[in-house]
Amino acid sequence: MKTQAIIFSLIISIAYISTEVFAQKTIYVRPTEIDDVLTNPGIGFMTFQRFNGDELNEGIGWTEGHPIDYQKFDGDLENKDHPMTSIVYFRVYWKYMEPKMEAYNWAMIDKALKTAHERGQTLLLRIAPYGSGTDPKTDVSTWYREMIGDKQEWLPEGEGWRVDAEDPRYAKYFGALISELGKRYDGHPDLEAVDLSIVGFWGEGRGSNILTQKTRATLVNAYTDHFKETPLIMLMTDEVTNKYILSQANVGWRVDCVGDLDFWADEQNGWSHMYRYYPQGIINYGMKDAWKTAPISLEICGTFKNWKEKQGYTAKDVDYIINETLKWHISSFNAKSSSVPPEWKAQIDEWLKKMGYRFVLRSFSFPEFIKPNKKLSFKSWWENKGVAPCYKKFILAIRLKNEHQTEIMLTDANINSWLPGDNIYDDSIFIPSDMKIGEYEIQVGIIDRQTHKPKINLAIEGRDSEGWYTIGKINVKNN
Repeated sequence: MKTQAIIFSLIISIAYISTEVFAQKTIYVRPTEIDDVLTNPGIGFMTFQRFNGDELNEGIGWTEGHPIDYQKFDGDLENKDHPMTSIVYFRVYWKYMEPKMEAYNWAMIDKALKTAHERGQTLLLRIAPYGSGTDPKTDVSTWYREMIGDKQEWLPEGEGWRVDAEDPRYAKYFGALISELGKRYDGHPDLEAVDLSIVGFWGEGRGSNILTQKTRATLVNAYTDHFKETPLIMLMTDEVTNKYILSQANVGWRVDCVGDLDFWADEQNGWSHMYRYYPQGIINYGMKDAWKTAPISLEICGTFKNWKEKQGYTAKDVDYIINETLKWHISSFNAKSSSVPPEWKAQIDEWLKKMGYRFVLRSFSFPEFIKPNKKLSFKSWWENKGVAPCYKKFILAIRLKNEHQTEIMLTDANINSWLPGDNIYDDSIFIPSDMKIGEYEIQVGIIDRQTHKPKINLAIEGRDSEGWYTIGKINVKNN
């Protein structure tokens, strides 16, 4: 009789367990994709020498290099005839960063970072050693000019250096500024990236190919030794310099004449940046795969108005230029804060939908109920419809929310590895032991590490006012 009682008890237990197992359903959700232009961190257009909400440049010109100018802000972040942006890019000459020897103008950078944050942007920064021309405002720092004398040093093939970069004092003092910049700001949450600049007018690298390796290494290492968290982006200059930089760190790249199909072709035997220099240089200088670990940030040649009125570009020309940048895995674009011609707006919008990353949650599955202090298992399929990964260290999180309780649970998903195409992420996360019984909205979000607030807009419906995406409902219960 005792044996029969045990068997009967086991049968009842198995039946109960089986009933519970079979009663538990898996909920499968396929979010609805949207086709909106999304403004997301680290990608898209940027403002140049001005912030979101400032007036754009008029005509075909622009400014750079001088101390950061602050326009009167009326509270409206809209950029008329220009996409909304998440990045502000400033180029400042050395003399304004170090007006006196080893007395650095950190207040200028601090204010720029603070203003960028207030305008919904992060700062991309280049400290250029000097500009062109004879205006003292574009020269090296006054104290440095007094130290080395009035002699202007030019490259053998023409104008390019304002001072002799092989004078050891140049690498010593300019390198020291960059080193101190890294010590102070590396990893700052509002610093998007640093544009690596060592020699040449505007810091564009002219003549970097004839530097001695000692000088090249001193200047480059000032960046790579002191920027370990904030991304570095280098200009495409020459094979030796670019390959050396890449040997020191995962560095992205940039070029500053995107759109040059024929600007100077007549006087240069058909030479152009887009047809000759860029396609070959990307491969020959070892930068073809740099996009997998660091951002590609490109700059317009001239302005859009220049393309239209002076070059006479057609919509077909614009499409060609856009497609080349997508092939190069562009994340961000500097249009020099010039307006977008209305007839090209639709093309620019389609470009923005592909630039950088664009995450679509294709499917998400989860159980219909879960118990406190138990694991919630889920499966997710994501598609990155952009041309690059997200380089920022954001966190994929799950949130359960109702009128009584809200809990955010972090995953260990490495979204930086989500290259273009399909990506699968399945995980199990613990439900807190003090989770109250009841029905909850189950939500997903890609959030900031510090604030735990959503940072990335997904290309799906369901976004709430806080930036979370509601996937469905789940019950927390004891039995």
